[in-house]
Amino acid sequence: MVQTPPHPTLLGVDVILVGTFLVAIAALAVMLAVYAAVTVRDPMTKRVKALNDRREQLKAGIVTANARKRASLVRKNQTTDAMKDFLSRLRVLQDSQVTTVTQRLAQAGIRKKEYAVAVIFGRLIGPIVLGILAGTMLYWVHLFPTWGAFKRFMAFAVMVIAGYKAPDLFVTNLVNKRTGMIRKGLPDALDLLVICAEAGLTVDAAFGRVARELGRAYPELGDEFALTAIELAFLTERRSAFENLAYRVNLDSVKGVVTTMIQTERYGTPLASALRVLSAEFRNERMMRAEEKAARLPAIMTIPLILFILPVLFIVILGPAACAISDQFINRKV
Repeated sequence: MVQTPPHPTLLGVDVILVGTFLVAIAALAVMLAVYAAVTVRDPMTKRVKALNDRREQLKAGIVTANARKRASLVRKNQTTDAMKDFLSRLRVLQDSQVTTVTQRLAQAGIRKKEYAVAVIFGRLIGPIVLGILAGTMLYWVHLFPTWGAFKRFMAFAVMVIAGYKAPDLFVTNLVNKRTGMIRKGLPDALDLLVICAEAGLTVDAAFGRVARELGRAYPELGDEFALTAIELAFLTERRSAFENLAYRVNLDSVKGVVTTMIQTERYGTPLASALRVLSAEFRNERMMRAEEKAARLPAIMTIPLILFILPVLFIVILGPAACAISDQFINRKV
């Protein structure tokens, strides 16, 4: 005897259960949106604090030779230390992984190196947690009783893979958003750098001035330029400050700017003319990206047009005629 499901199903999935989950997610999203709107904070406060911490670290590393004072500036996190010890005992913590994740976090705007251990720990724990949760829901609770063995195994595998990839996807999303914001403001920043160079400002003063001018419009770019200005003022080699900028920003345009700055510092070539050429190239590149998006728009709109707009248009146009024909020929009284 076949047991009929108590609720309607679509492809073996309980529609009422999925709708309940979607409503709960929507309610949670509304609550988070209201909380974010009520508790609005100035984004510059956190950035200024991070820049001041970096300035104090550079000052302590150059000015003072007191190891105790220098160590007091390095704040340890007991949670990440415990994660590091746990991963070290399991022999799964490699220096190459930590270096790669640290660079990705720096490109995402997170400059605390101890968070790299947390990302690696998330890769290890995520599949275990989600695998146990999926196994409990699929094989013990039998949340989807109509699913077969293959479908349950595929759902279990998807949950395990999602648990492993979730930290990397989260960091990659942050990197892409930050890189996009920096790409938008780079041509304007180079124009301001040209003006500052022609006005006679030094390189570190020019970077600081551009950071103050663009801090509100492009906070990510202003943050990077302000940090570069601090490192130019404190580091013994100015080349290291420019290389750190290329290290923190995952953008070929910024790497081109860094190469130009290093060459001008090394060979004494005019900085304003080189930056002017780069600014023109970046503006042309931004215009080409806009034209590319505009050219792709008709192809992207084809499927929504066919699926959503044309059926509604046909119903609006042919609906009254169909109703009239139905009244005249089908529903006509003899």
